[in-house]
Order: sequence, then structure tokens, then C-alpha cells
Amino acid sequence: MQGELKIEETTQRKPKPDTANLSFGVYMTDHMFTMDYDKGQGWHDAKIVPYGPIPMDPAAKVFHYGQTIFEGMKAYTGPDGSIRLFRPEKNFERFNRSCRRMSIPEIDEAFVLNALKELIKLDRGWVPSAPNTSLYIRPFVIATENHLGANPSIRYKMMIILSPVGAYYAEGLNPVRIHVETRDVRAVAGGVGEAKTAGNYAASMQAQENAYGAGYSQVLWLDGVHRRYVEEVGSMNVFFRIGNRIVTPSLSGSILNGITRDSSIHMLRDFGIEVEERPITIDELYACAEDGTLLEAFGTGTAAVVSPIGEIGWNGKTVKIGGGETGEWTSRLYEELTSLQRGDTEDRFGWTQTVCSAETTQG
Repeated sequence: MQGELKIEETTQRKPKPDTANLSFGVYMTDHMFTMDYDKGQGWHDAKIVPYGPIPMDPAAKVFHYGQTIFEGMKAYTGPDGSIRLFRPEKNFERFNRSCRRMSIPEIDEAFVLNALKELIKLDRGWVPSAPNTSLYIRPFVIATENHLGANPSIRYKMMIILSPVGAYYAEGLNPVRIHVETRDVRAVAGGVGEAKTAGNYAASMQAQENAYGAGYSQVLWLDGVHRRYVEEVGSMNVFFRIGNRIVTPSLSGSILNGITRDSSIHMLRDFGIEVEERPITIDELYACAEDGTLLEAFGTGTAAVVSPIGEIGWNGKTVKIGGGETGEWTSRLYEELTSLQRGDTEDRFGWTQTVCSAETTQG
């Protein structure tokens, strides 16, 4: 298998960005993790090396057949100066589910999680501590076999890169306008919608650009068969407060099983709020908006955590949700979830893992 983890430190550290003006995914840290796979040898040559370009053959299968998957997760600096991860084992479980769907060899989750922690320790000076900042973590696998045959690769490279980031939306926790997409579809059951693979995101960009052009911030995706059932919002899972309960689309095989989605459901239920996971149609949403029972809506995901929705446009008809303001339950979920992630409040769910203590980060 992969053997021991080798570490090669950079001899030239890069200047760090101003943490008060971080954008999302622009700056990369000094080091990265890499590991290779060859059929017959398995995963091997696991190492942490200085961040930099990798040589790629133009015939590598990732370029031609899109055989690739990725994850998104974060590390946080707590008020005590320690660095924490939020449910990282769930990300690597999902990483392997995506691998299976895309015919990519699975990784040893425990080994890679330990390698990630070593990578963060080495680049601990890059983990920002300013409000609304974090270290974004991007594990991914690409097919590297240089062969134009349309079959699974026999060689792969796994990598993890790190990026200090600010808030995903510069406007903060403010409601956004959402356009219901009626032509394009994100995914269908039996496809790859529940895998984090690059093609899903590329396929969504046309609808996203059209929404931007019409003055909207995001797209609300409907199912690919009936074009009636709500699935996701942009690249996030979606929730609606209808009366005194929360409704979110059930996982149908075309919806990503979000870590933040699962965490939100647990936390909302811990608040004493009823949460229903079930199919919900766009017609039902509009009916609830008209009779006044659609009180709040929000998306959840690693990047933005919780993103409130204030307005939805569908077939030329626009409805405001909660008067276009961020709702009570949305605000509470955001505050309590982000407080737990940062370490500001007690982790009563056992979701965080400490990477290094305050003494280590200062060393």
C-alpha cells in the first residue's frame, strides 16, 4: 500500500496574504500532499512536498474522459489558538463513495486523514484567525494514464492543496436572489449527481451564467425527469422553513450528501425543530409562498456554510421569502454551526478534531 509518509520541506516560504482581505481560493500554501497509484502496486509514494506544478502527459485520461473527483473541507483557528478540523472523516468517507462511482481506486481514509493533519501542521502559519476566515482544504484525484482508450485509468494521482480563505460571499449573511432553472438539469438518478466529480460543476455553469445575466445570484435546480422536484441550489443543499418545520429534499441518487447538510439536520433537530427529508415540488413551494407559510429558505455547503435565500424567480413570477430578510432559524443555525466549527462553543456532537494545540501553532 502507500507505506510511510515522506516530508520534503520547502526552502523558500511564500509571503502570506493579508487575512483582512482574503478572497476565496486564490492563495495556496507552501506545501501539498501527493500520492500515486499504479495497477498492481496500489497507492504508493505518499509525500508532502513544496507546492508547485505537476508534469502531465497531454494524453492523460483526466483531460479526455473526466475521470476525477474532489472534496472540500476546512480547518479553523479557535479562540485558544488551536487548529481544528470539522468532521473530516465524513469527507473522506464521501471521497471514497465518489471514487467508487467514478471507477477510481479507493484510498485508505485513516492514512490520508493523518497525512492531511501533518500537512496542516507544516503549514500551520497559513491558517487564518480573523473573523469569517478559515483554511480551505481541497483533496482530489486525477486519472494520469496516457492512453486515449475510453476505459478506467490504470494510474492516478491524489493530491491535497490548502488555501486560506475569507467569506465565500463578500456580502456576508445576506439573502440572495435565486432563479429556478427549467431547461438545464444538474443531474439525474443513476448518474453522477451524488459524486463530487468535476463534470457536475462544469455542466452547471451555463445555467449559472444565465442566472447572473438575469440579475440572480444562484440557480435552484429541479429534477431531470419531471422538472418539478427541487434538488439543490447552486452547488449547495437546500432547506425551506414551512410553518414550524424544516423541509429538505431527500437524497434521491442525484443529490450530493452534504456534510454541512447532515450537520444542519442534526443541529436543527437538537434545537427541537422538526426536520422532514422528503420530495418537495416547486409548485408546493410557490403555494406555500402565496399562503404565507414559506417563512425561510437557505442553502448549506462547506464554502459558505449557510446562505439565506430571500427571493425566488420561476416562470416569470417572483416571490419574496420572509420579506427578503434573513430568517430567525437561518441566523441561529449559521451562528451556532460556525461557532462550533471555530471552537467558540462546546462541541456537544463530537464533530471537531484538534490538529495542533495553541502551543504548537506558536512554535
